[in-house]
Amino acid sequence: MDKQEYWESRFKAEGKIWGESPSQSAHAALHLFLANNVKTVLVPGSGYGRNTKLFSAYGLDVTGIEISETAYKIAGQFDPRSKFFNGTVMNMSFDNRRYDAIYCFNVLHLFRQLERELFLNQCIDKLKERGLVYFVVFSNEESTFGQGQETEPNTFESKPGRPVHYFTEADLRQYFCNFKIIDIGTIQDPENHGGDAHIHMLRYIFARLNQ
Repeated sequence: MDKQEYWESRFKAEGKIWGESPSQSAHAALHLFLANNVKTVLVPGSGYGRNTKLFSAYGLDVTGIEISETAYKIAGQFDPRSKFFNGTVMNMSFDNRRYDAIYCFNVLHLFRQLERELFLNQCIDKLKERGLVYFVVFSNEESTFGQGQETEPNTFESKPGRPVHYFTEADLRQYFCNFKIIDIGTIQDPENHGGDAHIHMLRYIFARLNQ
């Protein structure tokens, strides 16, 4: 099962999987974006719009791209202020815009190494000069770390079609070597879907493109 099939089947079966409230990290990113005069935001892996809706409610010009057609359609109704594209983050040529900032929640860790590098290069190409990024990823402090088959160092596939890379801080810093890191750390993010309430231990990075 490839990524498109995996996520399409999940959103078809579960709809708004994580509820309608945005991630706590989205609130943190919003505060930083407003403080830095960000006007335009790109959200790769935008899902059904639970995080984009927070940004657009505060007047930001938000664009999301989502691989699942079902989630993309839900997002268009749930967050009509934002613009959405149905496609893969591995090819973000859906428009010729460059954005002030990128917010990316729990997407980068869903790829193997070469794909992670390609994805980040796609993001760099979508940023304005000295553009900002706020990325959130699974950390090696997650309770699920080590579960499933290890396909690459610190990358485990516990579900077919969904490899997960668990980032150390040093690992995350290395991936963003083309950026000036402003803040980096961990954040606890509560999640509840299907009656399964739990807390993720995530890493975040807030950085500015060096170019």
